[in-house]
Amino acid sequence: MNDYLVLMKSEWLITITIFLLLILKVRGEMRSDRLLSIAQVMLLIATIVGFLFNRYGRLFGSMYYTNPLIGFQKALLTLATYLISLLCADWFKKTQHLAEFFILMLTALLGMFLMISSGNLLMFYLSLELSTIPVAALANFDLEKRISSEAAMKMILSSAFSSGVLLFGISLFYGATGTISFSAMSNHLSGEPLQTLSFIFLFTAFAFKLSVVPFHLWTADVYEGSPIAVTSFLSVVSKSAFAFVFLIAIYKVFYPLEKTWYWLLVITSIATMVIGNLFAIRQQNMKRFLAYSSIAQVGFVLVGASAGMSSGTSSVVYFMLIYTFSNLAAFGVVSIISERSGKENMTDYKGLSRSNPFLSWVMALALFSLAGIPPTAGFFGKLFLLTAGASRENYWFIVIATLNMIISLYYYLRVVRSMFMEKNDNPIQSVAIERSVYFGLILCGVGIVVTGLFSWLYQYIVSLI
Repeated sequence: MNDYLVLMKSEWLITITIFLLLILKVRGEMRSDRLLSIAQVMLLIATIVGFLFNRYGRLFGSMYYTNPLIGFQKALLTLATYLISLLCADWFKKTQHLAEFFILMLTALLGMFLMISSGNLLMFYLSLELSTIPVAALANFDLEKRISSEAAMKMILSSAFSSGVLLFGISLFYGATGTISFSAMSNHLSGEPLQTLSFIFLFTAFAFKLSVVPFHLWTADVYEGSPIAVTSFLSVVSKSAFAFVFLIAIYKVFYPLEKTWYWLLVITSIATMVIGNLFAIRQQNMKRFLAYSSIAQVGFVLVGASAGMSSGTSSVVYFMLIYTFSNLAAFGVVSIISERSGKENMTDYKGLSRSNPFLSWVMALALFSLAGIPPTAGFFGKLFLLTAGASRENYWFIVIATLNMIISLYYYLRVVRSMFMEKNDNPIQSVAIERSVYFGLILCGVGIVVTGLFSWLYQYIVSLI
């Protein structure tokens, strides 16, 4: 019983929170602010406990396994969910179905936890569906907006297609290896054509979830149509979870197919960085802008993933920690301005520093970090990704990635320039910031600075591998 409680502590805490919210909903109506406070407290407890008492272990005949690194990854996903509950408090208090929203979101988070700890393909597929279907319902949570329904429909269709591709790849792998166990499967991989073809199908399914070019077409429309809380969850929590699972897959399960997946990563990484950057330059809506920005960031993640297990895993996990603080800070500012003024276009942010200096500085700090400008943590995150990718001595690949970093400076600094250097005839008025939102923005700002300056954090991640 101790093994179940300790090894699955993150899953237990999220499950308890889901049932608590369900009981409170069934018992009767509760004010949204009180319900939100309960959810925030439970997520904070789950975050703190998630970083503690992490150890190795297997359960259910090795269908479930965990280790200190997986425990850290789950705690990071819980932290991101907790920050979303703080930053989007304005929207949460306005929605009429707050309990249902958190139940769906936490159910998706639970599926991500089980997906990261999956020990065979069957559990992996079931947990992937558990992490995907609730998010499609969340995308349609603004029931009065047609664009939200369109976002949900595109999310469902793309998820269904990627799930079909994944199932086909799983069936081919089972036929080629005779097992669905991850530990046994790697021993049967030899690189024969059928195994290579089945891996390409599995890689395609991962590419859909990570918004890797050319499987990214759903991303911007879903991000724009969904509530900002859902967009933040998709952009940070979902992407981080699939990045972590992808690392486990290529390093521990499909490592015998290294030559295949390395060149797939190189080609798709270059395409993702280039397309993401070029389309981000053209955007005027802030949610679509951050959508294509996140696509470009995935390209840099693939650069780090192309390295070996130690340097690749440590650089990607460290970058996703930095990305969590940076992207959520940007989405937090967009959420506040959207809820208070209804404005989401980039031109509306002109002169924002005159009426809302705090929000402007938080947004600038977040964009500097996403661009990789020192001394923000984003600089160190991308430096470690490029250094890890360079370990393969494929220097032209690193040169292309560096050039894309330079291109990204243009559209990130364009927003900063609008806020601080341009005038607006109809500026956004000064907005009041709730305490929980203010606290969330402070946490993100501190995280952007501290995670870059404290070198022991990266060393700690390395020690977990």
